[in-house]
Amino acid sequence: MQNRKPLRHRLTTRLWHWINALCLLVLIMSGLTIFNAHPRLYWGEYGANDDYAWAAVGSSQTIGYVRVGETKIDTTGFIGNWRDSEGKVQTWAFPGWATIPSYYSLAEGRRWHFFFAWIFSVGLAFFMIRSLFNRHVQKDLHITRAEWRPSHIWRDVKNHMRLRFHTPGAVNIYNSLQKISYVVVIFILLPLMIFTGLAMSPAMDANWPLLTDMFGGRQSARSLHFIGMFLLLLFFMVHMMTLLLAGPFKQTWAMIAGGKRKGDGDA
Repeated sequence: MQNRKPLRHRLTTRLWHWINALCLLVLIMSGLTIFNAHPRLYWGEYGANDDYAWAAVGSSQTIGYVRVGETKIDTTGFIGNWRDSEGKVQTWAFPGWATIPSYYSLAEGRRWHFFFAWIFSVGLAFFMIRSLFNRHVQKDLHITRAEWRPSHIWRDVKNHMRLRFHTPGAVNIYNSLQKISYVVVIFILLPLMIFTGLAMSPAMDANWPLLTDMFGGRQSARSLHFIGMFLLLLFFMVHMMTLLLAGPFKQTWAMIAGGKRKGDGDA
């Protein structure tokens, strides 16, 4: 009887991947609705209109702009000042097509955000626990000492620039750049999003102020939360770009059906 080769992606990994993708999409879009209520970011415990914001979205009936520090970028027509489906000028920070719900409602945005935040948090916790038991972390994401060498990382960078994402016949399914990015996102960035989200909660601040203090105050937690969202968007864009270059249909089907692990004599 012929031995079946192990799947490239385990069922738990595939389930978490698609649930996580849906949750992150909803969380980002509903998070932008919440941000529209006060499109300014501060450091510290407090922040209001009269306080200096290190980042802000400005809007009026004529212009829209994004300011980071002292740098101001004109975003008229896209952010801060844009036209809805009826052609009317709107001055919310982010347009309706990028938010959930598509109209401005802080209450509904929070309901969407908090509901999917719980699904996302529980799913991430189960994924981490399961990954330790099935050794997904040790087998697939463990970064060896050789892979930390600058020469090895630079070689992978050059291979990516040449659109070579996998070494033919390699047993490992991830190269060093993929391992580093996945470990940073899964074990650092995603937990950071959860804990900064909790730190913004008035109830958490009242009962466990140490969590808020860890991030330097509620407004600092909010700023870190928004920066984390930007980094997740950046990771998503790079992920989609490499997916398109590596063969979207084969890679997507592997994440649906599992795929076959390379190596062990494969060409």
